[in-house]
Amino acid sequence: MTIVEAPADWPATEEAARALQDDLRCRVVLADEAPPVGSGLVTGVDVAYDDGRDLVAAAAVVLDAADLHVVAEATAVGRVSFPYVPGLLAFRELPTVRAALEALGTDPGLVVCDGYGLAHPRRFGLASHLGVLMDLPAIGVAKNPFVFRHEEPGPARGRPVPSRPAGGDRIPVTSRAPVSGSGPPGRTAPRCATAPAARRPSPPRWSTGLTPRGVRRGRGTARTPPA
Repeated sequence: MTIVEAPADWPATEEAARALQDDLRCRVVLADEAPPVGSGLVTGVDVAYDDGRDLVAAAAVVLDAADLHVVAEATAVGRVSFPYVPGLLAFRELPTVRAALEALGTDPGLVVCDGYGLAHPRRFGLASHLGVLMDLPAIGVAKNPFVFRHEEPGPARGRPVPSRPAGGDRIPVTSRAPVSGSGPPGRTAPRCATAPAARRPSPPRWSTGLTPRGVRRGRGTARTPPA
């Protein structure tokens, strides 16, 4: 059984983790544009924990945005090497999430994380960190507000509502998830955007289904479904 371990230089304290977030935040690229809606590849990532064995399983599922068929999928299992601290979840999950993405054997395209990007106390949540660490376009789709407030989204899926932190400046939008999960039509997908959603879009839901299997098996897997 291969267990992913955190890198030797991975932060071990809250102070070191926050310092790394502050140091890497300037590397976030906000200018990248997403492909047209319904084109390209979209990869959902999610994790599940086995507290009894102190393990975390990460799953990555690549979908074709045109019809949402599964292109590839992979899981990885890693050691939980950082305590639970709000705002620092990336340090518990990223080594194993990275291993799952690297096991795919294909370009993941746009990565959709179950977590935050800009809508984070230091504007550097899981999606931001992943995008910088792997040089990939990544957005966060979180289920609940963390450090911002927003109006209730309208009934139309993908319709954006501006979100604001307590300080006042605008950050990512809140919306009801589009069916494709590729973001509100016509919007860009910067490497650290976050779109809290009334319903999780398709890519993270697909990956959520794989994580319990990874935990039960205690090992990572990779598979390319038949065309």
